[in-house]
Amino acid sequence: MTVHDVAAALPAIPDLLKLCRSIAMAEAVLNQGDYRYYTFDAAWSDTEEVFAMRNGSGDEFDIVFSSAGVYVRGFDHESPMSPYADDTVWPGVLDDVPDVFREYVEEPAFMDEDMPSVTFCLWRRTGDDRWHAGRIDFPDDSDDPDGSGWMFDLPVDPSPEAFQSFAEDYYERPVDLDAVRRIYEQRPLTQDLVERLNPAASFAQVVKEAKEMGYPV
Repeated sequence: MTVHDVAAALPAIPDLLKLCRSIAMAEAVLNQGDYRYYTFDAAWSDTEEVFAMRNGSGDEFDIVFSSAGVYVRGFDHESPMSPYADDTVWPGVLDDVPDVFREYVEEPAFMDEDMPSVTFCLWRRTGDDRWHAGRIDFPDDSDDPDGSGWMFDLPVDPSPEAFQSFAEDYYERPVDLDAVRRIYEQRPLTQDLVERLNPAASFAQVVKEAKEMGYPV
């Protein structure tokens, strides 16, 4: 699987935005600590929202939602396409990024000093009928050469079961599927819904974070 397969599988922008917000909200209920796998920042800037993944091992991605559309960049630190192998970004990964998204290529949050931390990149302008990725000659010795396949298992699968599977594996605890389903439907949060996912969660804290994410309460 490569970024081209992810581009073919990702939902339209409004559906992806809803899914990303739901994933981050569900995890925020499960984990009220400082470190989370997925986060959603509805106030990344005055005009941009960002869904991010950080696994704590150096792998990460960011999905930037703006009026211009959506820009995605990801970095798999063990990928054969890592820019740190030859001190340069793999040919084709960023070459075709449209001008409207070029600012993100050199966004300091997405770089390590002067090097973009990227092994895959996608974009979709507002009004486009599909997702785009660069013309890339991928390495032959890997089933997932750029890391997009394993990193995007949730964004390309809108089912609550996919989140349940991730969360039960990552947090090593049972996860109430119906509660996840309600969050994926973006039902307003209630004390009962929160307790079904995490009896120890502070409802007031969850509501505060939901408002910050733009999730209905």
